[in-house]
Amino acid sequence: MKRILSLLLFVLLIQRPAQSAQILIPMDDTQTNHLKAYGIAYWVLQGGIEINWLLNYRGGSFMFPQSPKFESEMKIRGVSYTVISEAQAGQIVNDILDPQVNQDVVKLEKVPKICVYSPKDKRPWDDAVTLALTYAEIPYDVIYDEEILQGKLNLYDWMHLHHEDFTGQYGKFYSMYRNAPWYQEQQHSMESMAHKLGFTKVSQMKLAVAKSIKEFVSGGGFLFTMCSGTDTYDIALSAEGLDICESMYDGDGTTPNYNSKLDFSKTFAFRDYVLSTNPLEYRFSNIDVTTTRRVPRDEDVFTLFDFSAKWDPVPTMLCQNHMQVIKGFMGQTTAFNKNLIKPDVVIMGENKAANEAKYIHGDFGKGTWTFYGGHDPEDYQHLVGDPPTDLNLHPNSPGYRLILNNVLFPAAKKKKQKT
Repeated sequence: MKRILSLLLFVLLIQRPAQSAQILIPMDDTQTNHLKAYGIAYWVLQGGIEINWLLNYRGGSFMFPQSPKFESEMKIRGVSYTVISEAQAGQIVNDILDPQVNQDVVKLEKVPKICVYSPKDKRPWDDAVTLALTYAEIPYDVIYDEEILQGKLNLYDWMHLHHEDFTGQYGKFYSMYRNAPWYQEQQHSMESMAHKLGFTKVSQMKLAVAKSIKEFVSGGGFLFTMCSGTDTYDIALSAEGLDICESMYDGDGTTPNYNSKLDFSKTFAFRDYVLSTNPLEYRFSNIDVTTTRRVPRDEDVFTLFDFSAKWDPVPTMLCQNHMQVIKGFMGQTTAFNKNLIKPDVVIMGENKAANEAKYIHGDFGKGTWTFYGGHDPEDYQHLVGDPPTDLNLHPNSPGYRLILNNVLFPAAKKKKQKT
């Protein structure tokens, strides 16, 4: 009888399904390469495997089923990870879901299709987002004015606006670079494209592109942009029907008193701003604080807000980091005057003492937009012609992590908003 019972117990044990192990990618200070960890997450999603994004747990860690293939790839890319049992994973989730804990679990289940709005010709500046995507090994397509106006934007879930000027003033580089071959070639190529697409001016083409992007967001798209791609986008929308470009930019004069005729109801983020009327000034409006701020470099930081993971999952996702206070960095548009931000906009990062916002977010229609001030999180004052940042030297950059949070954000299963 004992032998029969032992045999039955053995059969039950071997028939019991084995518990699967899980991989935990920590995103706190123990992670050796935060930026490539995002690339691993994207790569796992490409394989059809869902990921748990553990908001506010060890810096926003990732957890997914263990596989030798995954482990091999993480070793190749230099990403730190731990293999844990199903029971350990379950305990982590249970602890996170405790109502008293400011953490949550968001499931990543969709591979976002990514595009970058960028000119095809070479300009003497790089772009932090394309640097981040390339370093993290996340694939993306490059599209520009022609593709957008042909309706190809609808093929994508997420887009980034490369360092861009939507006002038709070529970045307001005229004073410093009007004799530079790259500037002249930029103006010639943009004018040629505008005429090819049926516009008499570059500003008209850029407005049409901006409105197409607005439709993309309204339909459920995710927009992310940095530096002058932020304020010039809103400026172009508000100046519809006006001419704000002086003759060196479009061959004729401007609409009289155009500042009094701006329509702020058309913008995403800003209101009540005043445009610079000096065509030689390297500034678009008083939205940007670059020339007015008095912040010493060693005190130039911004602080991320601490949102409720269970009640405000979207800004929580976008702010996942291993540091809450992040060093500042400049750009043509460095940061935003808080007095000119619309009241429904979510400020996610700010320098409170300077009254400036660095990182902001909002909804429009079924989609969302995120604006991030500054040019390069690891180059304090990146100048035209400077070499691109080598992210091999900054694998744990908290400033670059904010970019990659936005890249993964469209992959998240959307929760119903709590009321």
